[in-house]
Amino acid sequence: MVLWLLVLQRLHGAASLGTAVLELLRGLPASFWPRPCKRIRQWRAHGKTPSSHTGAYNQARQALPLSLVQQSCDRIVEQLIHRLDPDASGPAPRAFLLDGSSMRMAHSPALCERYPPGSNQHGEAHWPLLRVLFAHDLRTGLALRPEWGPMHGAGAVSEQALLERAIDRLPTGSTALGDANFGVFSVAYSADRRGHPVVLRLTAERARRLAGGPLQHGINRALVWKPSRDDRRTHPELPEDACVNGRLIVRQVEPDNGAAPFLLAVFTTLPGSWQEVFGLYGQRWAIETDLRTLKSTLCLDQLTCLTPDMVAKEIEMGMVAYNLVRAMIGVASEQSGIPPRGYSFTKVRRIVEIFGPALADAPSTQAARRIFEQMMTYVQQAKLPRRSRKRPSYPREVWKRGATFPSRKR
Repeated sequence: MVLWLLVLQRLHGAASLGTAVLELLRGLPASFWPRPCKRIRQWRAHGKTPSSHTGAYNQARQALPLSLVQQSCDRIVEQLIHRLDPDASGPAPRAFLLDGSSMRMAHSPALCERYPPGSNQHGEAHWPLLRVLFAHDLRTGLALRPEWGPMHGAGAVSEQALLERAIDRLPTGSTALGDANFGVFSVAYSADRRGHPVVLRLTAERARRLAGGPLQHGINRALVWKPSRDDRRTHPELPEDACVNGRLIVRQVEPDNGAAPFLLAVFTTLPGSWQEVFGLYGQRWAIETDLRTLKSTLCLDQLTCLTPDMVAKEIEMGMVAYNLVRAMIGVASEQSGIPPRGYSFTKVRRIVEIFGPALADAPSTQAARRIFEQMMTYVQQAKLPRRSRKRPSYPREVWKRGATFPSRKR
């Protein structure tokens, strides 16, 4: 029950504790209470309504073991991936998009100690920040449990280090797709050692070092990537014979926004043609819209909890809420043949938010099926529009600097 209320808060866009308690008092199915407490038994037997105060729920979510939350998150996404994409072991193997981001947290002593705020020439910032790494399934958009760490301070971690900690969560044989930030030897070596093919964009300088000369359109060369002196300094645990067998592919591409063509260099350990590799990397941009959905629609850009454990629960149950909506979109995609990212996440989230309680509280299997079919009817109406032409772009404007306030005296 506590897990569901945490998901419910995120579906409502970071709703308050009071909203979750009112949802509980509105009436959850008996299956949510396998071992009801004394107050609930009195409520059912004598109609003695529990209090609407949030103290008990706050204590319950703090007492919820973090390991249970992590296991639940992993179990849910594992089942959904195999349900929505069962034939990923075919000619087109499963691929995961990798990208990093940052999240802002509440200002509390515990969080400031674990995740120190940044600083600049004007002094120390107020909000603690964490760096987080996401891995999203290319086909379905489902997200694995992320990995995160401090963004500033002595214990600051990089996105590459977070990937090395999170790569074991990828399903066996999955391909890892990353931009130039992940196009380093440590990432390629960690993935290759665990049996994960990679498609990694390289910076022009790193690609020239691997190519042994200037880059040219049409390069498709097999090579052995060995760690540089800097790689060994930052990763002293690398063995003497550490290397990755792969290919360097360079092609001139033309951006969709009309910018000048440029040479795109990619390192891959996949055996397919260069057209297949570039077609796969061309879909990497999908994770940018996924991250926008997580941070804007589900309001994960600003976390509200005050302790590191509660921050972890807030992030991971936020991912469960995200995957719940993605699962509904995946079912609709199976029915229509439209790609999952062809549906509006915001509209489907609203459908789940409104119809979810009624579906959970259905008196019979037949009633639940009718409600679910009604939900799917509205989900099918949540398709994104197909625009025949691009929307006009407008020149950027400089916004005037807002009013300043005096610094708070400590």
